[in-house]
Amino acid sequence: MTTPQRPAAARLLPGQAPIEEYAVLGDGHTAALVSLRGSVDWLCLPRFDSDACFAALLGGPEHGRWLLTVPDATHVARRWRGDSFVLETTYRSPTGTAVVTDAMPLGDGRADLVRRVTCTEGEVHVEHEWTVRFGYGDVEPWVRHEPDRDGDDAIRAVAGPDSLVLRGDRLPRADDRHHRDDVTLRAGEHLELALTWVPSWCEVPPRLTVESRVDSTAIAWGLWARDCTYDGPYREAVVRSLLVLRMLTDATTGGIVAAATTSLPESPGGERNWDYRFCWLRDAALTLEALIEQGFRAEATEWRDWLMRAVAGDPRDLQIMYRLDGGRRLREATLDHLPGYAGSRPVRVGNAAAGQVQHDVLGEVMSALAMARAAGLAETTDSWSLQRHLLDALLADWRRPDRGIWEVRGEPRHFTHSKVMAWAAVDRAVRAAELHGLDAPLARWRAVRDEIHADVLAHGWSAERGTFVQHYGARHTDASLLQIPQVGFLPADDPRVLATVAAVREELEVAPGLLLRYRTERTDDGLQGHEAPFLACSFWLADALARADDVEGATRVLDALVPLGGDLGLLAEQYDPATGRMLGNVPQALSHLALVRAAHSHQLALRRTAGRRAQPVTAGREDAA
Repeated sequence: MTTPQRPAAARLLPGQAPIEEYAVLGDGHTAALVSLRGSVDWLCLPRFDSDACFAALLGGPEHGRWLLTVPDATHVARRWRGDSFVLETTYRSPTGTAVVTDAMPLGDGRADLVRRVTCTEGEVHVEHEWTVRFGYGDVEPWVRHEPDRDGDDAIRAVAGPDSLVLRGDRLPRADDRHHRDDVTLRAGEHLELALTWVPSWCEVPPRLTVESRVDSTAIAWGLWARDCTYDGPYREAVVRSLLVLRMLTDATTGGIVAAATTSLPESPGGERNWDYRFCWLRDAALTLEALIEQGFRAEATEWRDWLMRAVAGDPRDLQIMYRLDGGRRLREATLDHLPGYAGSRPVRVGNAAAGQVQHDVLGEVMSALAMARAAGLAETTDSWSLQRHLLDALLADWRRPDRGIWEVRGEPRHFTHSKVMAWAAVDRAVRAAELHGLDAPLARWRAVRDEIHADVLAHGWSAERGTFVQHYGARHTDASLLQIPQVGFLPADDPRVLATVAAVREELEVAPGLLLRYRTERTDDGLQGHEAPFLACSFWLADALARADDVEGATRVLDALVPLGGDLGLLAEQYDPATGRMLGNVPQALSHLALVRAAHSHQLALRRTAGRRAQPVTAGREDAA
């Protein structure tokens, strides 16, 4: 292991919670983050990439939150209701016990968040605060009471096109630009609340029946999760990760966002703060592979249809990311009214990396589509034509430098990983034509595939160091090199791959199983500050070891990484072993999909090694003399 490059310690602003203490609720269109103490500090409605109406996560309570808690609780514990995103939080106070159930109902074509607090023992004091601020905490709405269509009292907050409606058994009172309430519940009593987003020009929809919608939502998630085929030692973590990936998938468009949040820092107090509420082609393709490997097929069709709509047009205009609906305008801007999580500024919305050239992206896309074909998804004339046109554009450009998988904002380079993935794109196209009889210029493609392979071996391999390196001419490594065996560029047990895995660990492993993605002091990423270990890269290490049949090594890495998900099994982008804190946006699709794929490779390695070790018993134990 090597010396850590440590980011600054997080100094949270009043009201903010550690990233690892946030739970996530989702309805297939957006997600809410709920702190351990019961504060909904982040919620964008009606979509992941909409403006936030609760933005305390990146500021303070004055930027919008929905708090429902037992303030004098001495013990708080959380769990999921089965394999779902129905959250149950138990508060134990000196006088009693209460359970808060939170959920975002599925399948009703609405945008609701429901909360139910039940006193199960003694009596409890419940604190309730509802503060709505549209426009990422910048717009204070007009708030008034109005009856809904059933004649029940409701509080409606309106600003521009948005409105939020709060209904329940007992509504909070206006108090200095907030709404607050305090109530005492005794054993057997409960309080139900329901929040609904509705366009400001529309009538308020009927009130939900909270208990039945929570129950049906838990059942729906569980029915989806039971199709998981993984039965290895990390099943609980794998199922939770698959659920996260499904939750990050838009139920209408099929787009898959990289995370539910923006601007949670990679380096607290610094500038490494990005908006991940968009659909990266790379991350979405890798998500698709993880889902297909575990038996989920319908998602492949949904995502391919989304891809064809999003990239339709001139292949030279291909972007690395799109909006949930396939939109292309992701102009990056800063929200200067927000102080940021742990004072990390700027807070960004939009993402300028959308305009970068990253040659690896088509490799991930073509690999995912190849896996989908193998799983039974038939090519259409349009889908294969699209792949051919995208490949033609790559073949014209692969020799040029790019920004790479890490989207550096420094100078473009000939990144080794990008070249490997360009090879993978051509390789998958060649195999598609060979195996499925698809029309293709095979002789040309085979020649280019061989050319790229030879180019990487000639320039991406350092004979001096005995390892593949981050970019042509470099002497240092990069954790993305661990994907070389994943895509079959070289076998996992090839001496060059094994040497590269060893070199990556020597240079980038800062705690058992935890890898940096690269050394910031050796990589021109155009930014200040340092980073913590990158969780996806750490799972890639386990994956590479498993593919090389180092089962013991892979097990040690997975045993170190999987528990980092905590009581709810959620992973952010990075983890700082010095502080025990998660860093970066959450929940992070790339971290969760890497967990799933590493566990899958580990399970396959267990089966291979068990088959080789099976021997008949030929002798018994000899007694001691």
